[in-house]
Amino acid sequence: MEEKLAAFKRLLTIMDELRTQCPWDREQTIESLRHLTIEETYELSDAIMQKDMQEIKMELGDLMLHLVFYAKIASETGDFDLADVINSINEKLIQRHPHIYGDVKVRDAGEVKSNWERIKMKEGRKSALSGVPNSLPALIKAYRIQEKASGMGFDWEEPHQVWEKVIEEQEELMHEVKNGSNKERKEAEFGDLMFALVNYARFIKVNPEDALEKTNRRFIRRFQFLEEHSRKDGKRLDEMSLEDMDIYWNEAKALE
Repeated sequence: MEEKLAAFKRLLTIMDELRTQCPWDREQTIESLRHLTIEETYELSDAIMQKDMQEIKMELGDLMLHLVFYAKIASETGDFDLADVINSINEKLIQRHPHIYGDVKVRDAGEVKSNWERIKMKEGRKSALSGVPNSLPALIKAYRIQEKASGMGFDWEEPHQVWEKVIEEQEELMHEVKNGSNKERKEAEFGDLMFALVNYARFIKVNPEDALEKTNRRFIRRFQFLEEHSRKDGKRLDEMSLEDMDIYWNEAKALE
């Protein structure tokens, strides 16, 4: 514990020095750091997807610096400081874990999540969905919306019910496509189908964002294999048949 506290204290000291002595660090504001923080978060996400523990360590350090940086700037304006930030999360964790710091009994993680959402409503939120940021990417947002609705008891009971909903939405989409409906109708039904698929993923304990990103990465690897090896064989993709491309594609799949 002492070693960790010493390392964190050193970071705070370095932050103080950079803020007073470095021209770039001195110019930064909460607003100017925002896009950099988003970039760092995506870099951490990439490292996690690659299961690169050393890179995860480095990216966590970058994010931690940003957290300290924000608190430092806010302390200069008198809004809050790092102690306020840490005390705030400490109190929130205690309040939202009454099964640890109180006398509430829970059977599993599902009940913990349900209690969490109910406690947040008691804290003054008008909607269980108000905690879902508007700026989240749509796929992640759908997953979080469903999680929060579930925490309030609005959910299916069994996975097969959700899959039946997926089939229903698929049929409705195909109905609009076959009838030559306008873009808005097809878009609405396609969105409903995706929302149902995200819901099913949640029921089978698959994170849809992770699943899609892994598929993206597999496709990139296989397509780049196709490009590289067809080029070595003196072939051009735009002149190849789909059957010829499939030979390279299947080779790439076999290597995985």
